[in-house]
Amino acid sequence: MTVNLLRRPRTLVPVSILAGVYTIFQVLLLQYSGMALQKAIISGLIYGLLLVASCVLVKNVLKYYQPRKNEYGYALVLTVGFAMGWITVSNWALLQVYRSQPYISSLIHRTTLVTLLPGLLMIGWTWMISKIHYVSGEQENLKERQQASEKLTRDAELFKLRQQMNPHFLFNSLNSISALMLSRPDEARDMIYKLSDFLRGTLKKEEQLLVTLSEEMQYLQLYLDIEKVRFGHRLLTDIQVSPEASSMKMPSLLLQPLVENAIKFGLYDTSSEVVIRITARKENEELVIGVENPFDPETVRANQGTGFGLVAVRRRLYLLYARNDLLEATTRDHYFITRIKIPVTHDQSHNH
Repeated sequence: MTVNLLRRPRTLVPVSILAGVYTIFQVLLLQYSGMALQKAIISGLIYGLLLVASCVLVKNVLKYYQPRKNEYGYALVLTVGFAMGWITVSNWALLQVYRSQPYISSLIHRTTLVTLLPGLLMIGWTWMISKIHYVSGEQENLKERQQASEKLTRDAELFKLRQQMNPHFLFNSLNSISALMLSRPDEARDMIYKLSDFLRGTLKKEEQLLVTLSEEMQYLQLYLDIEKVRFGHRLLTDIQVSPEASSMKMPSLLLQPLVENAIKFGLYDTSSEVVIRITARKENEELVIGVENPFDPETVRANQGTGFGLVAVRRRLYLLYARNDLLEATTRDHYFITRIKIPVTHDQSHNH
């Protein structure tokens, strides 16, 4: 929304000062030209008030019409036109006030050029600051609209990423339940209950962008319970969370795709027990979370560990923190290691 230029105190002050200075100048000019002081003061006020009215009209013209082409030519015509209109109306008003005194007409004509030039400059100055104000206002509004559009786009993409993660896990779980129905119906039923709790928790967390690490770990435990039904004794976990890290904030539903990735590339190629290690600590004012899983280098599948899950997490972290260095995926001694960093300086107002 455009702000009324001449209603702003910061603009009223210089306009008022300039109008006052011009009025004094005009009083002195008329008195020097032979007009009595009282008449000169009245005449100066007439010129000054009509000049302020002309400046207001110039500002309002720019408010409703600003040409994109031949802008400087338009400014010249506008300034000269309003200045000529102002001096004409001012001279006419003065002649009406002193109609019975013929010498006034001659005095006005002698001083018209000197009277016109300062008024022309003041009208031109009004055009310039009005133009600067309206252009800056348009740029500010454009920037606000762009920011709002970017936020809507970012929020929509974050929502899409969260929605994509759950079906990705859901399909795997349903396939596992289907495989257990005939051979291990009790475990299949237990897995259905846990899956129901997991999905119910997902719905509750959709409205939360940031949660504490302890809340995220409770939710992750539901996921691990489901996977342990699938893999039985083969899936072991080693979770180490420092006390100071438990209360730190992080994006909700972020750990599950990391652990799912570790399980996928740690257990799918082996029939032996596999330990998934999850660590969390505070480091350099950041929450640092690591997920490690062993892999068999002969299968050459470790490099595939940067699939959809990690891509989605990396994208979410970038959208939230505008940084590309918050997720690292490396291999060391037959271990695939995923490490994420959560800055604690993130704007908490996103948590809604």
